[in-house]
Amino acid sequence: MNDLRNLADGALLEAVQRQTFRYFWDGAHPASGMARDRQRRGGKSDNDLISLGGTGFGLMAIVVAVERGWVPRNDAMERIDRIVSFLEQVTRYHGMFPHFVHGRSGKTIRFTRKDDGGDCVETALLFQGLLCARQYLNRRSMAETRLREGINRLWRAIEWDWYCRDEEVLYWHWSPSFGWAMNCPVSGWNEGMLSYVLAAGSSTHPIRASAYHNGFARDGQMCNGQSFYGIDLPLGPDHGGPLFLAQYSFCGLDPRRLRDRYAHYWQQNVAHTRINYEHCVRNPHGHSGYGEDCWGLTSGHGPYGYVAHAPDEDKGVITPSAALSSLPYTPVESMRALRCFLAKPLHRIWGSFGFFDSFSENLSWFAQTYLAINQGPIIAMIENHRSGLLWELFMSAPEVREGLRRLGFVQV
Repeated sequence: MNDLRNLADGALLEAVQRQTFRYFWDGAHPASGMARDRQRRGGKSDNDLISLGGTGFGLMAIVVAVERGWVPRNDAMERIDRIVSFLEQVTRYHGMFPHFVHGRSGKTIRFTRKDDGGDCVETALLFQGLLCARQYLNRRSMAETRLREGINRLWRAIEWDWYCRDEEVLYWHWSPSFGWAMNCPVSGWNEGMLSYVLAAGSSTHPIRASAYHNGFARDGQMCNGQSFYGIDLPLGPDHGGPLFLAQYSFCGLDPRRLRDRYAHYWQQNVAHTRINYEHCVRNPHGHSGYGEDCWGLTSGHGPYGYVAHAPDEDKGVITPSAALSSLPYTPVESMRALRCFLAKPLHRIWGSFGFFDSFSENLSWFAQTYLAINQGPIIAMIENHRSGLLWELFMSAPEVREGLRRLGFVQV
């Protein structure tokens, strides 16, 4: 840890990426190769709870690992092939994957009592990783060709249009036991933007563009237009909400080049991040530790359970992935936060798989766990800042280009 603090910025970023990658490589489920939803401090969690969205981020991490030379290409191929083969056996719902599955049997593990079926947002996060892997593994060898074909079979089977229920909006969940009882439209500014882009780009079951404009954007009602801490916010809830909104969909979607009738998405994500940063700097609630070098509010574990931490839901809990995954948007502030995190009590902030999920200096509380959907964006967004690799791969996918075209996006 002391050695890390002495590294130059580039070497430090690579060291953090590489350590965090171990969550998805060394900590993967031994049978499926997929990402466990969470792991405990010791890094030896023996559990079968697999996160589909976390696995999507894990696939992106594997691509980065090959490109950076951390693992051989053939070893990565074997791991991705194991994941894809397992996914072909997973219980699906009109082609859609659930939130959680059992790492050995592939059977659905319910997220809540009525959420025991398809989840279109988790499926989108999974395919963000699968499509990046497919675009990267582009050699003509039999093994890579077979793997691409497997990913394409999974992709073509998703009935995105069925999840619209003949309405102008995607619905988040469907259960074989409870049907549409969750009744949760993917609507308003949230992490579901990725779902609409992929759904519109499907060659087998596409949705209509009107579902995006009427359902997700709500005919423009997702726009904000107000100023917070002197920063204009184009979209979303007041103060921006948790920072994962600027990260999950944009590990693959390149916001630098995206604009539609509602926003320029680089401007949106930079504004959102800077509002989050300014809130922590000004620290209106007087939380211990907050400041220019210690900031970042997003969903994560905390002393009060799992909470979507944000300026309007500020419980004094900092999640390192919030600042680290913001590196493309706030490079100076994120590097300052990284070095500050490394100066915290060494045994309480950092372990086998990188930074633990969160901490609260108010209560001298540090998480005992890592969380896949927070670890993954650290690797992906640092890489996008360093090289743009994952943005280039995902935006090169024909499904993504077609989805953006159908929805009226302009790549500026």
